[in-house]
Amino acid sequence: MSKLVSRSAGLADHPSGFCPGCTHATLTKIIMECIEEMGLLGQTITVLPIGCASLNAGFIETDLVMSAHGRAPAVATGVKRCQPDKLVFTYQGDGDLASIGLTEIMMAANRGEHFCTFFVNNGIYGMTGGQMAPTTPVGEPSTTGGKHRDPATTGYPLRICEILDQMEAPVYIARCSLDSVPNIRKAKACIRKALEYQRDDKGYCLIEFLSACPTNWKLPPLKALEHIRTVTIPVYPLGVIRDKGGEQA
Repeated sequence: MSKLVSRSAGLADHPSGFCPGCTHATLTKIIMECIEEMGLLGQTITVLPIGCASLNAGFIETDLVMSAHGRAPAVATGVKRCQPDKLVFTYQGDGDLASIGLTEIMMAANRGEHFCTFFVNNGIYGMTGGQMAPTTPVGEPSTTGGKHRDPATTGYPLRICEILDQMEAPVYIARCSLDSVPNIRKAKACIRKALEYQRDDKGYCLIEFLSACPTNWKLPPLKALEHIRTVTIPVYPLGVIRDKGGEQA
């Protein structure tokens, strides 16, 4: 018998607003499925910054706070410290987290704040016109980097998971991909673990999700998914980088 698929109660009953083929919508769906399955929709506070992530403001059915560009970790810190019994997560893109918000995410991770960060890495500024991001792979075109990213002038892409892995405090760090059904299932399992660690007051968790941006990559949706597999994953290897949650049980 086929299984019926229904919209999570954590999502509003209208289109998300993301571009066709954008995997932001996929990620939002599986995050909210996890929270609903855990019975925590009424106890969750979402913190969103500026950028494509902000489109979730009218789509996610939880309590929600909007922050200035890059400041979601600082806002989430305040929210969680004021409401320690709530499940709190930030949902951030790479231009937001790895550029203007780099200090905020590093300091929150270094302090071991008790919230989760869901970090969407599509290697480009999606909402503002396809500018080069700190995560843009070498050789990738962008509106500000020209025909390709040249490390001689713009440096190399930042690997946020590996940077945070140098710190003592984070409990769980993982990198997933949204390019295929098997990888989406693995991503959902990682989300569930991070949310369980926060529910159990373990500490700071960050999951990076390799995502597609068909509009700014100028690729059809299926080609954009292939691009993740052939270009993005070799730069950003998948896997659990740190899992200390069991040590604190």
